Amino acid sequence: MDTLIKILVVEDEMIIAAKISMQLTSLGYEVTGILPRGEQAIQQVKENKPDIILLDINLKGELDGIATAVAIQQFADIPIIYLTANSDEATFNRAKPTKPSAFISKPFKQLDLQRAIELTISRMAENTPGLPTENKTGEEEQPFLLSDRIFVRYKEKMIKIMLVDILYMEADRNYSHIFTSDREYVLSISLKTIEEKMSMQWFMRIHRSYLINITQVDEVAENNVTIAKATIPIGTGMREQLMHRIQTL
Repeated sequence: MDTLIKILVVEDEMIIAAKISMQLTSLGYEVTGILPRGEQAIQQVKENKPDIILLDINLKGELDGIATAVAIQQFADIPIIYLTANSDEATFNRAKPTKPSAFISKPFKQLDLQRAIELTISRMAENTPGLPTENKTGEEEQPFLLSDRIFVRYKEKMIKIMLVDILYMEADRNYSHIFTSDREYVLSISLKTIEEKMSMQWFMRIHRSYLINITQVDEVAENNVTIAKATIPIGTGMREQLMHRIQTL
């Protein structure tokens, strides 16, 4: 099952915050909260961890945006995009040690917001050892693979698919079909590349054209397996290995 990318907005000017929330929703992201104070943001992250935080640098209260980022980074590794009307050197140098994914200067357009978020997702993949970065085949945008999820563009939206929710994958030359319980996705990346780059904790290549989530197997027959009513062939000699993997889960 796919889920929208979750973004927390921390901004004390509520008119600006509401506008950001509407822009994010129109871009296909889920806004997990709109908060005016750093202290509230810290608590929210502990209770409902977002994928990305949009954080105003000049927050009112005891903690400004940079101090809030420092506090959050002590217990969570979440990409931060700073919002700022202050682009002076001193502010930039103070923010730099928190290693933000991007800065957005106010006032900004929806396109600025969209690009900053997609750049952040790209950098998340780059910072995950052994996973592909923002490569492209021709004009086609490749998905971003992380250790436990895949970020893909679907109907003009960037969404995430948790690996544990994938039923199976099917090779189609330089493309891959990914099947979840409610949807099929076509990705511009080969099944071999996916197999090489992603975590194989739950997955196994049982056929030259199929990579399956072994936790989703319903039945194992002599020459095929059944996953969510789909019949998937087993390659020669792979049944014994599959049974061993299932028994050692």
